[in-house]
Amino acid sequence: MPKSATPTPIRFKAKLLRPAEPKDATWTFFVLTQAASDKLPTRSQVSVEGTLGGQPFQATLEPDGEGGHWLKVEQALADSAGVAAGDTVAVEMAPMAKEPEPKLPDDLRKALVAQPQAKATWDDITAVARRDWIQWVTSGKKAETRPKRIAVACDKLAKGQRRACCFDRSGMYSNELKAPKAAD
Repeated sequence: MPKSATPTPIRFKAKLLRPAEPKDATWTFFVLTQAASDKLPTRSQVSVEGTLGGQPFQATLEPDGEGGHWLKVEQALADSAGVAAGDTVAVEMAPMAKEPEPKLPDDLRKALVAQPQAKATWDDITAVARRDWIQWVTSGKKAETRPKRIAVACDKLAKGQRRACCFDRSGMYSNELKAPKAAD
């Protein structure tokens, strides 16, 4: 598809689900139909814009680890659409023309500022590559993993490595990325 072409909107209906964890979650989520996920350009995270129950939104879909995607629906969007957990809602979305800049965690930002060569590579890579580095740094299960990954990321970036190596962006091979479990 030429870069100037507008992607064909993906339309489907989805049931809003309440996550089992955390118990006090104020957000809901839905899992895209496989047919809808198959129309996306990647099995990993992808930023989209569209409407949920007629209300506009922009968000990044998360991989479900099974070749599909899911979306966290913040309470404000659900409220503006007049929907709640258990409701089936009409969704229309398309991949965004330009990937938005990811939110840089403070600890990673400070580490990059302290290492000018790493920061120079960081500034020169794409938003998707920055998102992948952030995802790799923040996806560790143990608290002590994060500072280690920040140090490794800064070292690799300082040496010119532009992509987070060996990171399963789809969750299909590592079983780390999944949709939340729905509450009963």
